[in-house]
Amino acid sequence: MKRSELVADTAITLLAERGMRGLTHRAVDEAAGLPPGSTSNLARTRAALLELTLSRLTELEMRALGPAYTTAKNGAQAGAQAGAQAGAQAGAQAGMADRVAEGLHIQINDRRRTLARYELALEATRRPELREIYDAAGSRFRDPAVALLAAQGSRDPVRHARRLVAFSEGLMFDAIVGAGGTPTFEELRQAIEDFLAGMLGRPSRGL
Repeated sequence: MKRSELVADTAITLLAERGMRGLTHRAVDEAAGLPPGSTSNLARTRAALLELTLSRLTELEMRALGPAYTTAKNGAQAGAQAGAQAGAQAGAQAGMADRVAEGLHIQINDRRRTLARYELALEATRRPELREIYDAAGSRFRDPAVALLAAQGSRDPVRHARRLVAFSEGLMFDAIVGAGGTPTFEELRQAIEDFLAGMLGRPSRGL
């Protein structure tokens, strides 16, 4: 593992365990077992350390969620191309719900990574330079949603993608920090499918 990855991975853990105040250059050195000053040599300022951490977090999330997005996109496109067949769109919608739920399930069950992202999201509201990076990273998740919904035949895929992302984020936030408990994969799949059915005006499979 590269030292930059070790530093960033350690920073992610510290953010999840101690919050933003617990993330310091010295804390990263100690937790990673590095000589004093190692993190400062790699990321001189706090802003640089946060940017390094956010970039690594985005990389890890894309690696974990990439297969789900790819499978969903391929399934949705195949369903749209076979639109003349009875039930093709409904099947594609169900497949998309499965894959989105899979991505949410991965995020919810990796509390360390997701808690760190929430810490960085809040910090980005106070740091314009981090906000720019955070927004750019977020587009890597929003853009596939637009493509997925366009393949589903959405008349306004950009607007619908924003709603889907917002709904998914709400489910994830409630599961991580809310009082509703941790949902099962099936509960997530049904919630997403119900949402898609209402938004796209199609029936849902139901439980």
